[in-house]
Amino acid sequence: MLAAPELFTQRGKGMGIVNYILRRQEYVWEIAVDHIEMAAWSIMIAIIVGVLMGIVIARYRPLARIVVGIVNIIQTVPALALFALLMPFLGIGAKAGITALTMYAILPILKNTFAGITGVETSLIETGRGIGMTEYQLLTKVQLPLAVPVIMAGIRTAAVIAVGMTTLVALIGGSGLGKIIYRGISRVDNNEIMAGAVLAAGMAIIADILLGRLERRMRWDARQGGDQ
Repeated sequence: MLAAPELFTQRGKGMGIVNYILRRQEYVWEIAVDHIEMAAWSIMIAIIVGVLMGIVIARYRPLARIVVGIVNIIQTVPALALFALLMPFLGIGAKAGITALTMYAILPILKNTFAGITGVETSLIETGRGIGMTEYQLLTKVQLPLAVPVIMAGIRTAAVIAVGMTTLVALIGGSGLGKIIYRGISRVDNNEIMAGAVLAAGMAIIADILLGRLERRMRWDARQGGDQ
């Protein structure tokens, strides 16, 4: 339990953060929208690329180890190093930032797509083939619908990664809530630092909660469909 002086200090810090956000609400809103846009673009691109690659490696299993290995290597590269590698080709700012964020977000979507498709029971595949379904029909009408909840779990992970890492884009001249954090660091303003950090963390938590609910809904729908 906090002692009285510490308690007042903590309350003062909290009010300082709120006051900063209210005092500069137009600027904070603009930066927050930029943050959401960059994260959203990276997630959407990662979904398209990750799901397509997951389908391909599920179809051609020998490619799986190679493709997943390459994507895993990208994940091990530190974020700032990846930004530095991309800047000569894409320049500074949002393009390099979104590209890097996309590359980090692909892995969980790719792996979950592969796991979801290959995890469909063999008996269901054989039943589909037995009634004359083509491979395309099996993919679109059996495998993908059953794999959607697992894919959604990968998207949820990717979204949290993207929202959190978007703060780093400010280091290469981009926008986002990282601008508030790094500006606060340069000015030694704890309220400004905490305002940016709290907003970024809040966005990640909200994204996780919303996508978690969607994931549970999809799992429920898939379970109901399987029972029918």
